[in-house]
Amino acid sequence: MNKKISWTWLPLVAALVLAGCSTPPAIDLQLETPSGYKEGVKPTADRAGAPAEAPLPGDAQWWTVFRDPQLEALVARAADRNTDVQQAAARLAQARALAREVDSERMPQVGLGASAARGAGIDKVQGMRPANLFTAGLGASWELDLFGRLAGASRAASLDARSREALLQSTRLAVQSQTAQLYLAVRALDAEALIMQETVDAYRDTLQLTERRQRAGDLGELDVERVRTELAATESDALAVARQRTQVEHALAVVLGELPTGFSLPVADWTTALPTIPAGLPSQMLERRPDVQAAQWRVQAAQERVGVAQAAWFPTIALTADGGYASTDLGDLLKWSARSWGVGALLSLPILDGGRREAGEQSARAAFDGAMADYRAEVLGAFRDVEDQLAALRLLAQQSTVQAQAVSSARRATRLSDVRYRNGAISQLDLLDARRSELRNSRQALLIKAQQYQATVALVRALGGGWEVSAS
Repeated sequence: MNKKISWTWLPLVAALVLAGCSTPPAIDLQLETPSGYKEGVKPTADRAGAPAEAPLPGDAQWWTVFRDPQLEALVARAADRNTDVQQAAARLAQARALAREVDSERMPQVGLGASAARGAGIDKVQGMRPANLFTAGLGASWELDLFGRLAGASRAASLDARSREALLQSTRLAVQSQTAQLYLAVRALDAEALIMQETVDAYRDTLQLTERRQRAGDLGELDVERVRTELAATESDALAVARQRTQVEHALAVVLGELPTGFSLPVADWTTALPTIPAGLPSQMLERRPDVQAAQWRVQAAQERVGVAQAAWFPTIALTADGGYASTDLGDLLKWSARSWGVGALLSLPILDGGRREAGEQSARAAFDGAMADYRAEVLGAFRDVEDQLAALRLLAQQSTVQAQAVSSARRATRLSDVRYRNGAISQLDLLDARRSELRNSRQALLIKAQQYQATVALVRALGGGWEVSAS
């Protein structure tokens, strides 16, 4: 016996089949990268991208390798009061709340409602005579997420929150490194100020000697004025160093979240240890960079939103239910005889929308392409940061060795010139030239040392919080 085929459910079945096409394909966030760095081991072709589940380095106390209690205390203060960290934490809390809000759309919605209306034709018994209608009760609705629109939106919001979490870690790392760099800059300026003071004292000693020799008739006024000029110029440079230290100290106070007015960092000897960078750092260490991880989450969130935009082409189906009381007389509203209830299902499928859904899908795809480009830029920038600092440390180490020889020779030349000048064997200009050379080379050596510390901190930040490879 032939049965009649019903085509009633054909549109819904077709929509269910097409729903599988609304899910975006899996994406590969790994880029073709070398296994090492140009300044480390010899690179070989390998896929060394950053997996999405890489651990965040937020608990790595990398600054302890400098073995400086004052630095450790300052980093702890910055973690508690820095405004950038507080803002990033607030944005994370907002993103998490938004994720919960979006996810709540997948749950049944229940609400209490009441209404009062007056109109004609409400009660067919009364005909067109004006009448009242009062209702009160509970209503519930639940959208069946057959095509994954709500689930996709929830996943996208959750990925946004994870991106904000990674950005919070990135902000913390930035604040930690900025605190360390400013502190080390202060200590470098303290050391430079000590060199300047020693040079000023030496010039004052030379001035006293020159003035005695002038009074004895051995030298003229020109020789005295030359020494006074060098003394004044060096004192001026010393004041410039003091001014620079004050500005760096104020910048450090702001990073700590404190007023510069009430903040001061006492002058102290520069005893901070300079850690040694191990050779052969693998490029996989960039997996833990929080900014790279944040870019990954943004790509995946954008991908989910492409699926959400595609799901807008399919119908929405919602189940509804309500129960309560309805009466034309307010006094009878809560009587048992006035009870009412109803259940239903709603199906909605836009036919003509002026191109809104197509534009929404195009916008989502463009956002995904932009997120992918941002991710590639983050990875390329990360490799550049590491290569820059590794190259800087290698060249600074060589420069430091050569400069140390220059300082040693300049100091010996100054001592010899001072002895010969006191014995009248050389002119005053020779002594002043030797002293200027010593000062210039000593300050240059100190600058190189400061740059080594700065580059080390910058490398720690570029690697995502240290150079220790996790065993997990």
